[in-house]
Amino acid sequence: MKQNHSLQRNIGMPQAIALYIGAVLGSGVLIVPGLAAEMAGPASLLAWGFMTLLILPLALSMGLLSAKYPNAGGVSHFVTLAFGPRAGAMVGWFFLMSVPIGGPVAALTGAGYMTAAMGWGDGARIALASAMLAVGLITNWIGMQVAGKVQIAVVIAIVSVLVFSFAAALPRMESAHFTPFMPHGWTSIGQAAAILFWCFIGWEAVSHLSEEFKDPQRAAIKGVTVAAVIVGVLYFLSALATVGTQSYLRGGADSSLVWIISQPLGAWGGFIAGLTGMFICTATIIAYTSAASRVAFALARQGYAPRWMSRLSARYQTPSGATMFLLGCYAVVLFLYGSGLLSITTLIQFPNATFILTYIGGCAAGIRLLKGSRLGVTISWISFIATVAVFPFTGWAIGYPVVIVACFTAIVWLRNSRSSLPDLPEKETQQNKSNVI
Repeated sequence: MKQNHSLQRNIGMPQAIALYIGAVLGSGVLIVPGLAAEMAGPASLLAWGFMTLLILPLALSMGLLSAKYPNAGGVSHFVTLAFGPRAGAMVGWFFLMSVPIGGPVAALTGAGYMTAAMGWGDGARIALASAMLAVGLITNWIGMQVAGKVQIAVVIAIVSVLVFSFAAALPRMESAHFTPFMPHGWTSIGQAAAILFWCFIGWEAVSHLSEEFKDPQRAAIKGVTVAAVIVGVLYFLSALATVGTQSYLRGGADSSLVWIISQPLGAWGGFIAGLTGMFICTATIIAYTSAASRVAFALARQGYAPRWMSRLSARYQTPSGATMFLLGCYAVVLFLYGSGLLSITTLIQFPNATFILTYIGGCAAGIRLLKGSRLGVTISWISFIATVAVFPFTGWAIGYPVVIVACFTAIVWLRNSRSSLPDLPEKETQQNKSNVI
């Protein structure tokens, strides 16, 4: 029986907007405003302003490419069309190997908000993170129609809580909290901008779902524009509230939102913030698990990943083989964290460099593929220059994509070596078999 290698088109405009927002407005809004403020002080707002301005070109470049070339390969497919299959496969592996770390980081961040609010230990944090990852995997296995509906409800809850947290922070914001404005110098702003990139990744993730859009042109361009405006405003307001209240010093850099909400609402505020953190990160996990399984499916379909990754569920027509691969990766990363071998601060830096490289590849592809659109080429150039400028600030994390490149090169070399071997005639093959026997 011949296996079906096509995905169902069941993602409409509302689901697309919710998936974009859920993918981008994820764990970053919970942890990064505090980390950036701790790193650069009030001057971190300059980095936020720069990244907020950058968000629309980044989003539109991915949206225009998704509208013109809808494919489960997403950025990998765009790079393939622009620079060839090997370059596309390399970018695909950058993204694919980012999610197995990024997913558990999102889960541990969301679970950390709940355990911090309730006073629970690290065991509870790992258990909650495991449950969140399980929801992402199961939702992905069932299908994107369900995931899209879940995402709409989650995004409404996210926006409501973030608007409330900013309103709650206003009475506690003081001008004294903005001085000294640049306590750690100009370099700290660049370093903060690099870690802020974690907050603005996500547009490339939904590009991997474009093959399942009902109307790729409308969902990819209009949907991404609406989502970019909402995300940019909410991120900057969250950062302003964090700096203005100095919650990153009082509540801790990784749980500043809990402190902001708990002030007017007391213990219930902490519980609501913790629950919101779990929902936010679960939405991110759903989007990224879905995207990673699609890129694994696309790479396997092209012959650049093991064939079993292209298997589809007979019942739901979703990438079941790739989902099992992610399940194994998630389990390994949670084990490494639980054993104390890797901290969440270390884990969050590993995929940062690969995500940025994914964007660099996508923006470079946009420059070449969107030549018929002056807007498309301009925003692709802006995005390309900005992402290249941010990349050096990722520091030692650059070593992670170097390892991926080395492994990918070895795989391609072995694949070419095997394909270059001459095929033996059938009679000679049978004779060799009989000689062995």
